[in-house]
Amino acid sequence: MKIAIYGRSSKQNLSDKMNDLLQALQQHQAEIVLFEPFHNFLQKNKFLKFKTETFKTHADIINKVDYLLSLGGDGTLLETISFVKNSGIPILGINTGRLGFLANVAKEEISIAIEALYNKQFTLDKRTLLNLKTSSNLFGDMNYALNEFTVLKKDSSAMMTIHAYIDDEFLNSYWADGLIISTPTGSTAYSLSCGGPIVAPDSENFIITPIAPHNLNVRPVIIPDTHSLKIRVEGRSPHYLVSLDSRTAVIDASMEMILKKENFKLNLIKFNQQNFLKTIRTKLMWGIDSRN
Repeated sequence: MKIAIYGRSSKQNLSDKMNDLLQALQQHQAEIVLFEPFHNFLQKNKFLKFKTETFKTHADIINKVDYLLSLGGDGTLLETISFVKNSGIPILGINTGRLGFLANVAKEEISIAIEALYNKQFTLDKRTLLNLKTSSNLFGDMNYALNEFTVLKKDSSAMMTIHAYIDDEFLNSYWADGLIISTPTGSTAYSLSCGGPIVAPDSENFIITPIAPHNLNVRPVIIPDTHSLKIRVEGRSPHYLVSLDSRTAVIDASMEMILKKENFKLNLIKFNQQNFLKTIRTKLMWGIDSRN
């Protein structure tokens, strides 16, 4: 079993739990491949007591590793997408961060998780990705997102107008600070904080959520992911921000953006005791009486 590990160079990844992870992998005689900057960080802090291979790009691990482990929160896991691309390499998120909807293996469960991984006691949770198409090929070959596409005003100037079309049929002109198009996976991320609904990961739809809309009667809309969306913007500012998950670029108002479902999916490892309803109950503390 050959396992790649991606993590940020942060103090939270220098805990005893990181040591537990490395020991658990060694006990199962796994070959370990560390993200090179993370490897150097561990060495600098005298945390790495054995030699490992390293990787820097997707070419170093595609068709060469069995799994990729993400150490951190959901933001860290989103960064791993650029390494697996359309290879189908399963990703396991170990939460050393905070909330963790995607990275949902707690630090205390590391040894159990590695045991289950070794014994193949898991299923693959196939998550839909959102593809962005622009005339300038805005994000190159990383023009897809697991969570969401967002268009935002670039500064604190007046609100923008966002014209949205579904399969070339006009939907609405949003007077707002921005607009989010999210996948079901992204329904518990930025969209949720802007009043969007929580949607089950296998729902096969997109959620359109305005950010601070001027019209109070404008609400999030859910559509099947078999449709395409066209987005155009206008306003007083000549430039706007567009993001795909954690990647951001500046555009001008002349750019037209087409959003569709990507033709491949991302494989997240889900252990047998895990399910979406349990995750949202735990992470959002539903059913807990905070008064006591």
